[in-house]
Amino acid sequence: MKQPRLGFFAGCIFFAVSLFAGGAEAAEPEGYQLYEATAATVNGEVIFLSDLDREACLKACGAFPGDEAVGVSLSEARDGMIADILVRQQEEKLGLGTVDNAVLQETAARAMDITRACPTPCAREISDGQVRDYAARKLLVREFLRNRVSVFVDVNEEEVEREIERRASRTGKSPGEIPKDALRKELLDEKAAREIRNWFDRATSKSRILVSPLEERWTGKSTP
Repeated sequence: MKQPRLGFFAGCIFFAVSLFAGGAEAAEPEGYQLYEATAATVNGEVIFLSDLDREACLKACGAFPGDEAVGVSLSEARDGMIADILVRQQEEKLGLGTVDNAVLQETAARAMDITRACPTPCAREISDGQVRDYAARKLLVREFLRNRVSVFVDVNEEEVEREIERRASRTGKSPGEIPKDALRKELLDEKAAREIRNWFDRATSKSRILVSPLEERWTGKSTP
């Protein structure tokens, strides 16, 4: 996803704490403790490094039902979270942001089962509540993109016939050998994907997104 107008800011928030000894003993000198590392902000909403670790782990497990297990870098996990947050913020702006409770319960239960069975060690550190939140976010994003963005995409008969002629000319097949229904779905999917990309480009250009440098501690290759 393109991220225009991205800036950089300090990657860590430090929480100052005073360390005190008990009883009549003198207090220990004041010091600083690393509280949390900030990976990005999206219109003021903070994404922490721990969020990226969890996101990458859940993707490695294929936790959302229907998703493939795929290894991602922290930068890729951050891009995905930024995209999801842009959708959720738009849903809140429009007064949306809900999904069918029965669907959520079923999806969350399946996501928890997948995560519990995941052999990746990091999955043991993710709570059921965090898995449920992940499933709910992914459901919200899917429903928004399906019902508010790609729903307006259409492919007319002229476009299908034109593409059939183009492919027949290129491959040497007769137009009748090219399945029309499958081609129409392919064109529809391509149009929907393009419209979704355009939506994200517009949303990103209107948003204030700041990212901090990341040390890539999680890497992986996409599964075939």
